[in-house]
Amino acid sequence: MIVDAHSHFFPKTWPDFAENFGGAWPWIKHTGEGQAMVYVGDREFRPITAACWDAETRLADMDRDGIDLQVICATPVLFAYDKPVEQAALVARHFNDAALELCAQGRGRLKSMAQVPLQDIDAACREVSRIMADGHLGVEIGNHVGDQDLDHPGLITFLHHCADEGAAVFVHPWDMMGAGRMRQWMLPWLVAMPAETQLSMLSLILSGAFERLPKSLRICFAHGGGSFAYLIGRVDNAWRNRDIVRQDCPNPPSSYVDRMYVDSAVFSDGSLRLLVDVMGPDQVLLGTDYPFPLGEQVLGEGVVNSKTLSKDEKTRVLRSNAVRFLGIDAPEAGQSRSRAALI
Repeated sequence: MIVDAHSHFFPKTWPDFAENFGGAWPWIKHTGEGQAMVYVGDREFRPITAACWDAETRLADMDRDGIDLQVICATPVLFAYDKPVEQAALVARHFNDAALELCAQGRGRLKSMAQVPLQDIDAACREVSRIMADGHLGVEIGNHVGDQDLDHPGLITFLHHCADEGAAVFVHPWDMMGAGRMRQWMLPWLVAMPAETQLSMLSLILSGAFERLPKSLRICFAHGGGSFAYLIGRVDNAWRNRDIVRQDCPNPPSSYVDRMYVDSAVFSDGSLRLLVDVMGPDQVLLGTDYPFPLGEQVLGEGVVNSKTLSKDEKTRVLRSNAVRFLGIDAPEAGQSRSRAALI
């Protein structure tokens, strides 16, 4: 049984938020059969296909590649963290309900993570409580809100509430740094996204936040944790030799890796081996970033075809780690044309 814990969706349609609220909002224009363009205001954001909104298309791709269960979450452009909280809360509710509608068409093989109006902690916590009662597995959040990183006191309060509610937290980079210097070649996605994720993980570690957060918090960082695994040795070295690095962090930074999960979306067998070695075989779970071009085009192939992971490590990454992170009962195998026999 194979679980994909990182995939995205867009609804086929949604309200005209610009007409309702004013300002620039995401909207969708269908351009052909199973084809659409997402805009923000008058700017093209991303072409998408029916895989984003059509359960049967998604299930067919899952069957093709042997994925038994897939977790969907919003694309960060929908977060609306820069909008008034009343508007962002309504938008979050709309997309969260739309995610459940898509899952209802998935014959038990689709589950969802919700979004919240994270610019207002009270409103975000209320939405967490609502969505958990409605059947979501947890929340997807951006890695920062404006200039507030995850060590901000309000965001620590939010993460504590997620732990209290039993909500898994999936952290996705967005609103990337350095845009003025990275205008070409998708460099924000290739350079800034990994840096944003490392920044989030180090913000929690070096601030001492994990000393204040309960160990019951289940938090996962997208895209293999960005550049974290490759550079944690540098961080440990700085912690040992500079008191300003360890002033709020009582233990070596690498000692906190067991408090975090990462997904497997690193697209290189050598990188995957490093990731499992650094994070530990129980902290890495399958994430495909389906159905976008920077995701896996054959779902799960990086883990299934790995030459460096053992059979036991593959089983953990493909199944048991995701089950533990998501807080779900282990589904039975065989709902898809499972590739489990190949590992």
